[in-house]
Amino acid sequence: MKLSVVIPVYNEKDTLREIIARVQAAPYEKEIVLVDDFSEDGSRDILEEYEGKDGFVVHYHPHNQGKGAALRTGFKRLTGDVVIIQDADLEYDPKDYAVLLGPILDGRAEVVYGSRFLGGPHRVLFYWHYVANKALTTLSNMMTNLNLTDMETGYKVFTRKVADSIQITCDRFGFEPEVTGKIAKLKFRVYEVPISYSGRDYSEGKKITWKDGVAALWYIFKFRFLD
Repeated sequence: MKLSVVIPVYNEKDTLREIIARVQAAPYEKEIVLVDDFSEDGSRDILEEYEGKDGFVVHYHPHNQGKGAALRTGFKRLTGDVVIIQDADLEYDPKDYAVLLGPILDGRAEVVYGSRFLGGPHRVLFYWHYVANKALTTLSNMMTNLNLTDMETGYKVFTRKVADSIQITCDRFGFEPEVTGKIAKLKFRVYEVPISYSGRDYSEGKKITWKDGVAALWYIFKFRFLD
């Protein structure tokens, strides 16, 4: 089995080398697909260090488009059997790969979501973010008939078949409800597993805002009734 770890990057110079090192340390055959979404903080200069290295694919967007667009680009360039989405900050730890891959490797699932709310250790942060997340997850579950605890998780893992079956259209954080809705419609087997979560605040570079939460409401309905 070969992993394709797709890492969307936007202004993450302070964490970029560390997250790449952690992914490299994961004991699996893998390629690391890095997609820079027009960073302006020096992240692109760091990514140039990995160009041409064995096991790396590096791509640069000519202008900022969003996380969904970066993932769409990354999915077109992967060659692995299983795809892991890995954010470029340090909120999600590659040490959880073994837990995330388990249900796929033993044949129980084609999709695995890493849930921040199933008992794993996590940094204590924003209460209202938690409330908004639970509300969006509940609404998504109502539309998809899935019983997820964390639809908005950044850790999503797919078999190559799933990745090839889903056409991503959302450019920003609408990727999360979009991919969830499409997975449900295609009736892929989905598992959730507990993960650790080291959330950061806005002074540390967190990017998602209340506007993305409002947009997620629209996308939940769109990909249930209009797509």
